[in-house]
Amino acid sequence: MSETSEILDRANKVLISNYARLPIVMVRGEGSRLWDSDGKEYLDLFAGFGGAVLGHCHPDLVKAATDQARNLWHVGNTFYTTPQIELAERLNRFAFEGQAFFCHSGAESNEAAVKLARLRGQEQKKWKIISLNKSFHGRTLAMIAATGNPAVRTGFSPDVPGFTQVAPGDFDALAAAVDAETAGILMEPIQGEGGINLYPPNYAAKVRKLCDEKGITLIFDEVWTGCGRTGKWFGHQFFADENGKPITPDIMTLGKAVGGGLPVGVMFAKRHVAKLLVPGKHGSTLGGNPICMAVSRTIFDVIARENLLEHAARLGEHAISRLRNEPRIAGKVADIRGRGLMLGIELKSPPEKVVEKGLARGIVINLTAQKVIRLAPPINITRADWDRGLDLLVEVIEQA
Repeated sequence: MSETSEILDRANKVLISNYARLPIVMVRGEGSRLWDSDGKEYLDLFAGFGGAVLGHCHPDLVKAATDQARNLWHVGNTFYTTPQIELAERLNRFAFEGQAFFCHSGAESNEAAVKLARLRGQEQKKWKIISLNKSFHGRTLAMIAATGNPAVRTGFSPDVPGFTQVAPGDFDALAAAVDAETAGILMEPIQGEGGINLYPPNYAAKVRKLCDEKGITLIFDEVWTGCGRTGKWFGHQFFADENGKPITPDIMTLGKAVGGGLPVGVMFAKRHVAKLLVPGKHGSTLGGNPICMAVSRTIFDVIARENLLEHAARLGEHAISRLRNEPRIAGKVADIRGRGLMLGIELKSPPEKVVEKGLARGIVINLTAQKVIRLAPPINITRADWDRGLDLLVEVIEQA
C-alpha cells in the first residue's frame, strides 16, 4: 500500500464524510503552489475557498504568528489585547468608522450581524431579515434559513423563522418584501457560491436608500469579497449613489481571507449600531485570539505595502480579456464575470469532473452552481503563474 493510500484509509475510518474530498493528500504549500503526498505540484487557483489570500506560508504571516505565540497565546475577552485593537484600527482605516466583534468564521459573523439587527429593531418589534436568492451566508441553522439555496436547507426543517429571500438585483421585489417587521437586509456585494453574480448598476444605492427610509439595518456579507480579493479592500467599495457618494453598510461581515487561512470572523458595525451589543448579548470564547489577530493585522499591512489591490484588479482584467478572446473555448463558455481575482466562468452546460481534470493538469479550481468554474487564487500570485494557470484552464475547458 502506498503512503497516500494508507493515509486515505486511515482518514476514512476516523473522519466524517460530510466533505466531498478528492483522493489527494496535500502536505506542503508555498506561495501559490501546493504539493501532495506523492510529490506532485499544483498551482493553486482557489486558495482554500479564498481563505489563503496571500498564499501558503507567507513569511510575514508565519513571523507574525510565531512572534505572537511566543508572547501571548490566549487570555479570553475579559481582557484587552493589542492585536485586536490593531486589527480593528486597520478596519477603520480601510473600510469605514466602526467597531469590531471577533469570532471564528463568516457564518458566526453573519449570526452576530443578524442578532445586532434584531437588537436595533426590538423597540419597533422588527425581527425579520430579507436576503437574496442564490446567496450563501453559512451553515448554522439561522444562516441556512438566510441562504437563498433550498438545497442547503434539505434535511434541517423546519426553517428558523424570520428569513425570506427575493430575486437578486430585482429592487421592486425587494421593496415589496419589506414590511413593518423587517429588521435587516443581508446581501453579498458579489454572490460567491451562487456563481459569482453581480448586481445591476444603482441596485445597491437603491437598497441603501430604502434601508435609510425604513429604519432597516443594511448588512453586507463580505466573507468572500473582503480583504482585497476584488481589487478593492472590500466589495462594497465599488458601490456609489448617483452623485458618486460611496455606499457603506450599517454592518459588514468578514471571514475567509481576513484570517489568511486561520479561523477568523469579524462583524464590523457603525458605532451607533455597535453600541447596542452590550455585555451579555453576544460573545465568543476564542474569538479575537491574539495569534489569529496578529496574522490578520499583518495581512492588511502586506496588501497595502505590496500594492496588491491594484495587482489583483489588473490580473482580473487580464484574465477576463484573455478568456473572452480565446477561440478554443468560445463555443463552451456562456459568460465570464467577476471583479479582481474573484472570477466565474459560466459554461453552457454542466461539465463532467472538471475539478478532477484540472488537478490532473496541475491546477486547483472549483465548480459551483453546477456549471460555473470559480477562480480565487492568492491575490499576490505572480503574472507568470497566473498566465500559466489560465493556459492550463483553457485546456481543461476545451476538453470538458
